[in-house]
Amino acid sequence: MIIALFPNEKKIQSFELGIQICEFLEKQGVQVVVEDEKAAQIGAPPLSSVDPTKIRFLIAMGGDGTLLRITHNFSHLDAPILGINLGHLGFMADVPISDIYPSLLDLLSGKYIIDHRLALEASCNKQSLYAVNDIVLHRAQNYSLIELAIEVDGVPLNTFVADGIIIATPNGSTAYSLAAGGPILSPSLEAIVITPICPHTISNRPIVLAADRTIKIQYLSDYDPIDVRADGLNALLLHSKEIVSIKRSKKIFKLVCLHRHEYFSTLRSKLSWSGKLK
Repeated sequence: MIIALFPNEKKIQSFELGIQICEFLEKQGVQVVVEDEKAAQIGAPPLSSVDPTKIRFLIAMGGDGTLLRITHNFSHLDAPILGINLGHLGFMADVPISDIYPSLLDLLSGKYIIDHRLALEASCNKQSLYAVNDIVLHRAQNYSLIELAIEVDGVPLNTFVADGIIIATPNGSTAYSLAAGGPILSPSLEAIVITPICPHTISNRPIVLAADRTIKIQYLSDYDPIDVRADGLNALLLHSKEIVSIKRSKKIFKLVCLHRHEYFSTLRSKLSWSGKLK
């Protein structure tokens, strides 16, 4: 079995832990490779030295942002990803430092499921973006609120006057959309949530749609171009009167979910919910 390890250089303990994890996995008979730029610091072979189709799992060391970076930068790797949380608010990276080695043993012994999670694709002017969490249209350098007209399967929904719009997957419902007042969607749902960012009219509220809907958003304001960004990473510019189309991506996001780390327990922990349990 080959596992690819991705340390986060911005986390102080990432490389030290990476060395320990590499040694632990090798003792279990696993071949470990590390992304090329960091392989020497871990003391493992570089990712490019193996056939990418032979890689069984990817292990991200950081937080949800690290998982997203890996998903975008290593899109040719089709293996599911496991997240070790070296940060704070991680919903995908749900393995805490205190539970790394029992979690890795569970991974090797098959005590997990692979979640196949919905992803999005945005297209405009022959450019496209892929998103695991969300596609965000934001006013960028414009000082005023912007007008965005939204259609769903060709039917007008609303014209929002706001700082922008978030189109989020269930996976991304606990990210920017949640901060903007959107609902939490269970990751297993086949749905998309549209969440306005600071809308001018308080009656504008998030709306949840079936995942097979096609959403078209036209930028109406005669201002500077606005930002269309996927997962806070890759972006394109949308000019006045242009339209961006957003729909379900054919590509799916594969996340390793260990039996020992359950989604609702992660929610309670990360959101500091204090209600009594039975």
